[in-house]
Amino acid sequence: MKRIVSIFFSLTTITTYGQQHVPTFEEVISLRSVGGVTISADGNNIAFTVQTTDWSDNRFDSEIWFSKNGEEPFQLTRTSKGSSMSPAFSPDGKWFAFLTDRGNKNQIFAMRLAGGEPVAVTKEEEGITSFAWHPDGSRFIFVKPEKEDKQKKDREKRYGAFEADDKEFTLSHLWSVEFNPKLPDPVERPCYETVDSLKVKAGCIELPQPTRLTEGDFTVINFRISPDGTHVAFTHQPDPLINTFFKADISILELASKKVTAIVTNSSSDMVEAWSPDSKEILYTTNLSDVTSNYYKNSLLFVMNTTTRATRQLAKNLDEDLGGFFDWTPDGIYTTQWNKTKRPMYRIDPNTGSHSVEGNLPDQVFGFSFSGDGKQLTLAGRNGDQLTEIYHTTGSSIKQITSMTAQVTNWKVAQSEVIQWKSKDGTTIEGVLHKPKDYDPTKKYPLLVMIHGGPTGIDTPTPVPGYVYPILQWLDKGCLVLRPNYRGSAGYGEAFRSLNVKNLGVGDMWDVLSGIDYLDKKGMIDKTKMGSMGWSQGGYISAFLTTNTDVFKAISVGAGISNWMTYYVNTDIHPFTRQYLKSTPWDDEAIYKKTSPITTINKAKTPTLVQHGELDRRVPIANAYELVQGLRDKGVPCELIVYKGFGHGITKPKERLAATWHNWQWFNRYIWGEEVTLPVGDSKK
Repeated sequence: MKRIVSIFFSLTTITTYGQQHVPTFEEVISLRSVGGVTISADGNNIAFTVQTTDWSDNRFDSEIWFSKNGEEPFQLTRTSKGSSMSPAFSPDGKWFAFLTDRGNKNQIFAMRLAGGEPVAVTKEEEGITSFAWHPDGSRFIFVKPEKEDKQKKDREKRYGAFEADDKEFTLSHLWSVEFNPKLPDPVERPCYETVDSLKVKAGCIELPQPTRLTEGDFTVINFRISPDGTHVAFTHQPDPLINTFFKADISILELASKKVTAIVTNSSSDMVEAWSPDSKEILYTTNLSDVTSNYYKNSLLFVMNTTTRATRQLAKNLDEDLGGFFDWTPDGIYTTQWNKTKRPMYRIDPNTGSHSVEGNLPDQVFGFSFSGDGKQLTLAGRNGDQLTEIYHTTGSSIKQITSMTAQVTNWKVAQSEVIQWKSKDGTTIEGVLHKPKDYDPTKKYPLLVMIHGGPTGIDTPTPVPGYVYPILQWLDKGCLVLRPNYRGSAGYGEAFRSLNVKNLGVGDMWDVLSGIDYLDKKGMIDKTKMGSMGWSQGGYISAFLTTNTDVFKAISVGAGISNWMTYYVNTDIHPFTRQYLKSTPWDDEAIYKKTSPITTINKAKTPTLVQHGELDRRVPIANAYELVQGLRDKGVPCELIVYKGFGHGITKPKERLAATWHNWQWFNRYIWGEEVTLPVGDSKK
């Protein structure tokens, strides 16, 4: 892709502040957002997903939008009770395919761009996991789960439901199905039995039957079709269990013969990423033989010649975990990776392995897609004062296609800046500081610390921070909000991510408290009015602060770890704990105690709200009960809210609204001395 030298925005971002208001919690949760984006091979058409909030059905809905020739986009799909996703153009640009659940699990549907209704391509009982057009446009390659084991059904009839841990699962394999562009529209029509002894069905449309491509004792994780259409490279592992990714390998399927050949079989995780344009090489990421530190060390990027098996490493000097999406065009290999609080697009030279940053793009680039010749690009990205938008490049310019940021034009949004400070051990820590719009540098403000999850998450400037924390509303009350990128965060390199190995909680606390000290020395905050909150790893750090400090007036622990020993035996990702603490509880009890909030429960004084999903497997709810019971025994004010039916995240709007209100009540009580009653009916705030 040629370097982009200028930007022309078709839609303005936030530049004026006329008649601004503080949004309600519902308005924040109802913000529309763009997701996955793709461009047609000829570069004329763009498709992307938009998520909206359906309050009546209590769900987030994803539908596909379409822009033709860079024109104003319009909604293309409308799925009444489900979502539509994974948009993909046919190679000839005449059709458009996507996944959607219209009452019978996710199936492939296709729509003619010239007009007409979507037609079903598959009707698989198990549903479709992922799919791609074959380069000749005549068929789809897709992944679907195997049929449920009949013996399991028979067993349940006699013995009821039970399951042997880590031994019962459903494998997924590759399949192919023909695409018939002459299918009548719509495909579903009445189907009757004729009145004769043969009972022949009449008036029916028969969908093409899929052909199985792989089988065996493995499950397919992802796949890439070679540009010449002769082979499929796919990642597979022995089973779909979450920890088995350590054993992922790469094989190649020859479509004509269905012959499968293993080509990348390192002892740790391998993942196919892309084919070279000439179909002679594959790009893959790997952890080689590292099964003891790959949670926090960089994955590596390699190219393999599929004939000679010769390999070479690329991007050796790109110090970040090289996972995610890659695209190999005639002009080079492209990817996006975090670089501190920015997420640039990188171009990697497939011959030399060197990398460079593409200029004049939004500060953060997420999903992207190239046209067939690699000369046009569409992407989802944003700057620090925007919501994520869709952009389209044509030669030397870039045009903004969507206007998501217009939703907050009249809001009092967060004013963001990136700050740096030195932690206790001299490590440089960055964070995002949010100020109210009418910030007065002569005043000292209450401080709320919002801590991201991960630990390899990252916080960046944004006009609307939140999740289940009403940041905009607190800013309007008059406070500052600090979101620290503590040690272990993504975007700062492998050495930085390694700093909390055998130092979880302890080093994180240093980073938070030193950030507070930095703001205090600048005369910006009132240290008598401070609170901390976070979800997942951010919840763990908040719990650690609860039992190791008394500098906060209130703390909220969302899905946080309270005891690494009990967490280790209950979580679904045991290797995470072994890697970061470098031991099991049986071999080094001391490190588990040192890093567990429950160890110092006798020091706890801070009023603490605990929020947890009832069915959380990542951080099992036992962590919440253990922390709360310890706090109750010590007479520390605390409250536990359990969100029924949820796992590690609050994924429905009504419960997200409830969690937001619970935080609003808790911090308003202890920071501002206000008692807030949870409203019912149509009350907003």
